[in-house]
This record gives sequence, structure tokens and C-alpha cells, in this order.
Amino acid sequence: MKHFKRVFLIVLDSLGIGEAPDAAHFDDEGSHTLNAIRHEPGFFCPTLERLGLFAIDGVDGEKTKGHLAAVARMHEASMGKDTTIGHWEIAGLVSKAPLPTYPNGFPRELIDEFAKRTGRAVLCNLPYSGTEVIKDYGEEQIRRGGLIVYTSADSVFQIAAHEDVVPIEELYRCCEIARDLLVGEHGVGRVIARPFEGKHPFTRTSRRHDYSILPPKRTMLDLLKDKGLDTLSVGKIYDIFAGKGISEKQYTTGNADGMAKTMALVDRDFHGLCFVNLVDFDMLYGHRNDAAGYAGALTEFDAWLATFLPRLHADDLLVITADHGCDPKTPSTDHSREDTPMLMYGKGIAPVDLGTRESFADISATVLEALGVDKEDTAGQSFLSLCLKGE
Repeated sequence: MKHFKRVFLIVLDSLGIGEAPDAAHFDDEGSHTLNAIRHEPGFFCPTLERLGLFAIDGVDGEKTKGHLAAVARMHEASMGKDTTIGHWEIAGLVSKAPLPTYPNGFPRELIDEFAKRTGRAVLCNLPYSGTEVIKDYGEEQIRRGGLIVYTSADSVFQIAAHEDVVPIEELYRCCEIARDLLVGEHGVGRVIARPFEGKHPFTRTSRRHDYSILPPKRTMLDLLKDKGLDTLSVGKIYDIFAGKGISEKQYTTGNADGMAKTMALVDRDFHGLCFVNLVDFDMLYGHRNDAAGYAGALTEFDAWLATFLPRLHADDLLVITADHGCDPKTPSTDHSREDTPMLMYGKGIAPVDLGTRESFADISATVLEALGVDKEDTAGQSFLSLCLKGE
């Protein structure tokens, strides 16, 4: 079996390609993030098309002929549609029990204890849009010096505060307090610092920080690191895995910074995995129902990808996927339960259609096999042998 030296695994955060078979259970029937953006005037993705994005099972429109990458449609086996569970499954950990959510806000006793430990008043405590919550509660937060706590359909405890009132390190300290509190039955997937600045209606800053719950089992990152291979994270990957199994982290301020840092790494000599999350698709466009902005962001990624592909080495493997959907044309501003794309490209990779795979974890199994590491008890079935030319 052919082994590779480096794998670049890029997650286009929230680029779903149509409702999952069980979408009705999540109130997401009809969701299709890719279709929602592909007919926007600014959408132009010839590189992704050439790789085979439109050759994947169930993707509408004229099928790409002679695509360059191996392609697949990925079902999610875990019970969720959020960032944490999606990435954990990509890394070989299937979560059969959903992480807790709070459609009516967090229990009063938990909020009271959080206020006591932080010494600050708590405002809101409801499911809310991140941009709307600072518009509605920002001025009160400034007056009272408190913390805006809100959630969403995802398993998140989000804390917003104006940086001039609650300095960023203090906001991070409050998030660490929340993370210590939110365990057991209240073990939410992520506590998220959401700093904002300026005057009403206010602007969120780039100093967001995620505090994820520790993965309950080993993932491909642990297996790779234990074998002495490099595990490089770009974007919020380090936070999603609470640092577990990661040898080096690089935070980013958005897609452009993430792409620049990934481009720098392709010119660096390492052996192992570069795991990248590009968050703007989800954070700036999906959650704000901005289809035009989402289309523009994918167009920018496509142009960057055209310059990235020629820099790959003969023993490199590139995998592009997503962690869930976030259809910007549905009334909801939350994530959507969708299947995701998988494009795998590299020298010696045949442009095969793998059909539909039953778990995101097949990506983990494939990455591990490509790097010559046993998958042990992680989930997923490798499709590498189905994609190698001449095999």
C-alpha cells in the first residue's frame, strides 16, 4: 500500500451538500447549503468543479466530466449537527449520544453559580443570533459591566462582552470558569468567548476563542502524535479538540489568514497531518443568512486553491470536506443536518466516484492508512485502496 508523507485536511466549515436522510429529525428538511449559494451572481468555483465537487452523489446540476479528484458524499453517523461532533467524527470518533442543548436557556442554578464565580451579572440567557444579541443587550452590558450569555441550537455556552468593559483576558478567564462548570449532564460541546467593540449596534472582533469539551476517546490526532508524526492545526482545530493530539497550533483571524498560513505550511518540510478549519463560511455567512457573502467566500477559496494545488509534492495528499451544513437561505440561522462533500486529490489518486459513505470517520481511517498508522479502535473504514491508480 502506498504511503504519503503529508496530508492536508481542509474543512470548509458548514459547506453541506443537501439534507441528510434523517434531516427531518433535526427540523432541517430541504436544507442544501451548496445549492443555496451556487446560483448567486458572484459564485465562480472552476477549481472545485474541476476536482469534482459537482460529480458527487446528489449534487444538482450538470455533472463534471473528467474530474481530477476522488469524490464521495459523506453521511454523519453521530447524533448532532455542530462543529465539535462533526470534527470529532472526521477524526474517527462517532458520538451516538447528542451533546446537551438548551432551547430555553441554561438552568437558573447554573447561571447563578457562574455569576457568583465570575463576580459579574449575567444578561440574556436565551438562544440568540450572535449579531442580534449584542445589538439588543450590548448597551446594558456596558452599563452593568456584566456578561451576555446566550446559546443556539448547537451545544454551546457563548459569552459576549465589550472589550472596553471586560478586557479580553478577563473574558477568557470567565470562559474558563464556565468550562469548569459545564461538565457531566451540562457538558456542552463548546464555551465560546464572543468579544465585541465599537458603538451600537456593535461589531464582533476576531478575538473569539473556543473552549471545547475534551474528546471522550482517542482520535486520529492522538494516534498520529503517538507515532511521532506532526499534527499541525490551523484555525479553531486546536480548540475543537481541546489541544488533545495536536503538536503545533496556529490560530487565524478568518479564512484569508487561514489560507495564508496553510500556504506557508505547504512549503515547509514536515511529516504528518495539517488539519485546517476555515470558519468564515459558517460564522460570517451561514449564520447570518448571507448567501451572496458565502458564495463570495467560496469563490475566494477556489481562487486560492488554484494556486495551492501546484505546490503539492508528489507524496502529498489533499482532502477537502465539511463538518455540517448552514443553509443561508432557510429561515433558521442555525446549522443544518446535511451530508458533506469529500474531495481527495494527489499524485497517484484516481478520479473515482466512491458514492455515499456512511460516516465522516471514513476520512480518519483513510488519513491514517495514507500515513502508515493503524486505526486501532477509531471508527471508519478507509477508502484509500479504492482510489489508488493501478490498484
